[in-house]
Amino acid sequence: MFAVIESGGKQHRVAEGDLVKLEKLGAAEHGASPTIGSSVQFDQILMMSDKGQIVAGAPHVEGGVVEGEVVSEGRGKKVRIIKFKRRKNYLRRQGHRQPYSEIRITKIQLPAASGVG
Repeated sequence: MFAVIESGGKQHRVAEGDLVKLEKLGAAEHGASPTIGSSVQFDQILMMSDKGQIVAGAPHVEGGVVEGEVVSEGRGKKVRIIKFKRRKNYLRRQGHRQPYSEIRITKIQLPAASGVG
């Protein structure tokens, strides 16, 4: 069984027990900002599958549940941005580290009316 969820403007294929790195989960998506050990629920489910049966959303699957637990939070590897124009005395350096939340998927449940599973 797997599901395709949308989080942080990106799509992720997840299955039960998977450990996925998502853009840091904020208060806008999940009510209060989740802390390590807390559970999160994803409501933007694009597609679900079980035993070859597929349930696709238009645009989201209604009644499907994907739950996970926040394992850790951190910042990714540094990305260096350099802007340079030769002979113009122009050089700008900047760095960026994207914050992330690491989630373990604990439960995937199909909608009851789908007739799948």
